[in-house]
Amino acid sequence: MKTVNHWIGGKSVEGASGNWGPVTDPATGAVTTRVALASAEEVDSAVATAKAAYAGWGTSSLARRTGILFRYRALLDARRDDIAALITAEHGKVHSDALGEVARGIEIVELACGITTQLKGELSTQVSSRVDVASIRQPLGVVAGITPFNFPAMVPMWMFPPAIACGNTFVLKPSEKDPSSANLLAELAHEAGLPDGVLNVVHGDKVAVDRLLAHPDVVAVSFVGSTPIARHIHTTASANGKRVQALGGAKNHMLVLPDADLDAAADAAVSAAYGSAGERCMAISAVVAVGAIGDELVARIRERAEKVRIGPGDDPASEMGPLITRAHRDKVAGYVTGAAAQGAEVVLDGTGYTVEGYEEGNWIGLSLLDKVSTDSDAYRDEIFGPVLCVLRTETYEEGVALINASPFGNGTAIFTRDGGAARRFQLEIEVGMVGVNVPIPVPVGYHSFGGWKDSLFGDHHIYGNDGVRFYTRGKVITTRWPDPADAPSGVDLGFPRNH
Repeated sequence: MKTVNHWIGGKSVEGASGNWGPVTDPATGAVTTRVALASAEEVDSAVATAKAAYAGWGTSSLARRTGILFRYRALLDARRDDIAALITAEHGKVHSDALGEVARGIEIVELACGITTQLKGELSTQVSSRVDVASIRQPLGVVAGITPFNFPAMVPMWMFPPAIACGNTFVLKPSEKDPSSANLLAELAHEAGLPDGVLNVVHGDKVAVDRLLAHPDVVAVSFVGSTPIARHIHTTASANGKRVQALGGAKNHMLVLPDADLDAAADAAVSAAYGSAGERCMAISAVVAVGAIGDELVARIRERAEKVRIGPGDDPASEMGPLITRAHRDKVAGYVTGAAAQGAEVVLDGTGYTVEGYEEGNWIGLSLLDKVSTDSDAYRDEIFGPVLCVLRTETYEEGVALINASPFGNGTAIFTRDGGAARRFQLEIEVGMVGVNVPIPVPVGYHSFGGWKDSLFGDHHIYGNDGVRFYTRGKVITTRWPDPADAPSGVDLGFPRNH
């Protein structure tokens, strides 16, 4: 059986706690790998290694840092398929989807390669007689990232490349459910010339997380995951004096107006709701149909959903793979089986789906629930699976009010041909990321990613300008130098003269 150990100080370090976690192939249900689960002492070792590396890395030149990142980008590009294959084997998403994840991660590495312009600072001269004022940004020190199972390569690359480009050292605690890609990312960084200890990977569970949140030498924590855990991360790390960005869960809505292109809207709903088996925080999980279009829109969504091919992620014919674990599969299925009792019309029920030859896999088909009420479990909770809820409203105003009443505010979209309606929507909606005829409005790397309300805890979004601000702190320097013409001749033992 394959073993995944920690990566500390530029080398693989065998787990010493005696605790191991199972890693399964979601398509077969078989345990294929064991992953080391770190003790608090092993976390301390990783942090100490990162702190020692910071002494040199934090004062290294920008030219050196970006040169390493350019080489790193080239290695990632050459190994895209290998990284994607690890994602598919442990997460279950289809290979094409895994390649897309790797591409979005590399996009942030590219952003980090060009970080020099974002670290330039500012200078004002002659603010007073012979007085200049400069503002600069400096790294924080040792920072940590705690990342989720659904994007085991992309989300870590949203964090550590900007962090180390800014001069910090990094301790990554990836999900123990699919840990292998994190180690490969660290190995490739080492191959690119990243000094030992600048990037460390510690695998583990709550023990490792809690130690990172409490460790006095960790000055900032980045997190992506569910809302309850994001709230805990933010509360605990903040109480320990750390800077925190904690991205939580979502219930993303797509508002479809009567004038929308219904074919385009149906295509978007299917891809956004069921892509990556719905296991993404930017998935559309609620479609709000306005006016009389509801029946026709649901029919078109159903027609497309029934054609989606489900199978092992390494099968090129598969368009959707299994869920990450059997327990999660059963939890998702529970929302569908209980929907009718809470007033929904079950248009598609995917709970009985299996794949021939892979009967022990974590399979679930696509489910479509219509006429869902806002007080039902399927609507209130983040399901994180291939379940799409359709709600009905009579007017645009009712639709916006429904979306704004949600405690989540991660992503949303409007489908319409009316530019005025779209403009109103993007200003009136209380959500952090908005798409206009774009179902999954994930920003490009040079714009920051993050939601509002219970989808984000902390002041900074991730990557982009916010990412640079999060991983640095500002310093203002006021300077005054005497003019050489004022230098006295000989030795002057008197009091200094003020100008």
